[in-house]
Order: sequence, then C-alpha cells, then structure tokens
Amino acid sequence: MSDERIWPQHELGKELNNWGRWGDSDEVGTLNFVTPEKRVQAAQLVRTGKVFDLGMAFDNEGPFKSGGFRNNPIHVMTLLPSDTAQSPDGMISADDMIITGLQSATQWDGLAHVGYGEKFYNDVPSGAVNSFVGAARNSFPKVVDRLISRGVLLDIAGLKGVDRLADSYEITEADLLAAEERQGVRVESGDILCLRTGYYRWFLEGDRERYLGNSPGPGLDMCRWLYEREVAALAVDNYSGEVWPSPIEGAIIPFHQVVIRDMGLTLGEMFNFEDLAVDCATDGVWEFMLCATGLKVTGAVGSPVTPMALK
Repeated sequence: MSDERIWPQHELGKELNNWGRWGDSDEVGTLNFVTPEKRVQAAQLVRTGKVFDLGMAFDNEGPFKSGGFRNNPIHVMTLLPSDTAQSPDGMISADDMIITGLQSATQWDGLAHVGYGEKFYNDVPSGAVNSFVGAARNSFPKVVDRLISRGVLLDIAGLKGVDRLADSYEITEADLLAAEERQGVRVESGDILCLRTGYYRWFLEGDRERYLGNSPGPGLDMCRWLYEREVAALAVDNYSGEVWPSPIEGAIIPFHQVVIRDMGLTLGEMFNFEDLAVDCATDGVWEFMLCATGLKVTGAVGSPVTPMALK
C-alpha cells in the first residue's frame, strides 16, 4: 500500500495532467503533437545526408549484470551454413534469434510502463496490464509511427563545460533555457528533445557499474517546461531517465510518474549522443530529423530502438 503523505510529484501531476486532452480513448499522449506538418519540417532538416547512430549494440556487452530484472540481450544462431551445406544447388543459409528484455539497451518507456494510484496514463486501470495480454491499453505499438520528428539536442554537460555531469546532478528548467541560449536553438511543439548528460561516456569506457550508479538527469523542475513547450517525447543518455537517486525522500522515479502517467510523454533511455554532440558543436546545428520508431511488439510496455539522427 502506498504512503498516504502528499507527494510533490503527484501534486505537480495534477497541474500538468493531459488526461482527456485528446479524448478519453487516447493512447498516444504528447506524441499527438507530432503532426504531418511536423514530419515535413523534420524531413527538410536533412541537408548533408550525415547520419548518427544513437543506439547501443544489442549484445552481452550491455550495461546490465545477470541475475537482475533486466539482463543483457543474448544472441543465438538457430541455423548455420553447415546445416544447409548438403543443398543440391550449393545454397547456404543462416538464421538467428535474440533473447532479450525490451528495455535492456537503448529503449523507449511506453505509457503503460509507469503509473501510480493504480492508474496509468489517461485513467487506464493497473489491471489493463496483465500476464495474459501484456498492456491492453497504452501499449508501445500505439506510438510507433509518431516517433519520427524534429529532434533537438540540448547538451547540458557542454553547457557546464564538462565531459559529463556530476553524479546525481538534477537538470532544471534553468539549465534547459541556458542551453537553448548557448546553442542558439529553441525547442518547439512536437519536437523530440534529446538531453545529453555525458554520463553515457562511463558505458563507452567500460565502467558499467558507474553507468548504472548515481546518475545525473531530469528532475521535477523540468516538467512544467516540457508541458508548456509541448515536447512530444524525451530521450536521455543515462540509464534511469531521470536524476538518481531521487532527491525526494522515499519517492521512486517521481519524474517518470509525472511525465509518463500524468502528461503521457514517451521517455527514452540509454541513447548515445556523443558523436552527434561533437558534430552539432562543430557546425552549430543542433536540430535534425530523428527516426526512432522501435518495435511493434503486441502488448509491450516499452521497446528497444536503434535511433538515427539525420542532418
């Protein structure tokens, strides 16, 4: 049973609540801001043809240790060339499979991933997510076609003049505004905001334990700004999607609670913005077309993704 105290994230969630904004049956949330016109705008940002892979490899070298509720993907060959070598015409073939959690590498949190008060986004009861069908409402496949839009990278580590933010640094609205000013860019309605903490560098350097440790990231102070700017989705380079541990004593991922459950915002984690940030700093262009559609796994509450930024 949850604590009966007044939680600040729940009070903020009441203010920023989008339930019913797009109808009582809506399962898309803030990705409704990605309109056909927005996709046309995004496509027009591709001028050089440069592409940046923002995703982790899906293999056993991922960030997680075995034995937890998330494990690194396992890749298995199910058919080898030697199995087909006796074909009369000399044909050979190979097939394979992966065994993985849907949130074990670069991934999206869907709108059935986090809630509170026995409810998910848009007044969906907790029982709508069950072992028979997965997520009967708010499943990730509902938003797949919306995850192509204008992407904007705000480099908070760059703003602070460091290669990565300090442990448990909470990113605030003031940081977002200062990053916009520094970079000469503005986040607009329907954008997918990409937020660089630099913490991904720990993973690239092979320190998984540090990467999964006390991470810098978004805090509740950001939520009103995300709401007012009509941000369609948020992608972060850390593993937790928000500052960790929570600065609110006793609260478990309160930022998730507000943005996913109350606002209906799809949240991405473990994106790799390192090469993209270098290029943006070099040419001064911090906007791009972002294609990050994920997988249509029926009933899923999240999805792995290999996102691509095109400039």
